[in-house]
Amino acid sequence: MSNQINQVDELLKGLKKVPGFKSYLVLNSDGIVIRWEQGDGQMTYNSAVQHAHHIISLYNKSVASMRELDPEDGQLENVRVRTGKYEMIISSMGSYTLAVFQEDSKKKKSEDA
Repeated sequence: MSNQINQVDELLKGLKKVPGFKSYLVLNSDGIVIRWEQGDGQMTYNSAVQHAHHIISLYNKSVASMRELDPEDGQLENVRVRTGKYEMIISSMGSYTLAVFQEDSKKKKSEDA
């Protein structure tokens, strides 16, 4: 069990080193927030819970849509969402869901130009 915890910690430490990283959420199968990173101070616990509700809903609808489109091989690995504030990548691993928030790469490129 502690080996799994160390692997998760290592994964999260690696994510924090990626340029543009803002924060993350780890949810259990019921959509309950079990870990989150405040990042730039924007992700309070209440905000994390609100995001978790929408993330689980969106992810479940995306999985159902993929199965409907391709019943034989309708596997969904990631969902990527771009908003006005950030880009979010959602991935489910077993009974856990990880959502990573990062700077919107297209928005950043336009600001740099």
